[in-house]
Amino acid sequence: QVQLVESGGGLVQAGDSLRLSCVASGRTFSGYAVGWFRQAPGKEREFVACIRWESGYPYYGDLMKGRLTISRDNAKNTVYLQMSQLKPEDTAVYYCAAGEGLVFARQYDYWGQGTQVTVSS
Repeated sequence: QVQLVESGGGLVQAGDSLRLSCVASGRTFSGYAVGWFRQAPGKEREFVACIRWESGYPYYGDLMKGRLTISRDNAKNTVYLQMSQLKPEDTAVYYCAAGEGLVFARQYDYWGQGTQVTVSS
């Protein structure tokens, strides 16, 4: 069993940057893909990015392409999502997930509680 905890969300202005973190406990991320999804009120959960833990290979969805960097820290068992040039439409709850991956929520077995990102104009 893997427990995931996200952090780093908050209220920012348009054009600002944020770095989200996802820490695993219970076991390491070894063997998993770790993904980030977001969900805005009234909308479905959307794929943002994921990373293969062993290879470190990243994969970015189209939503925020060009404004993201996903990375991992093996020693800290942590995945980071660096977001830049944030826009008001990026406002959502951002979730971390671990599983087989890649872009579909059903491919992930474990989910964090989410962290709120609010971007003001």
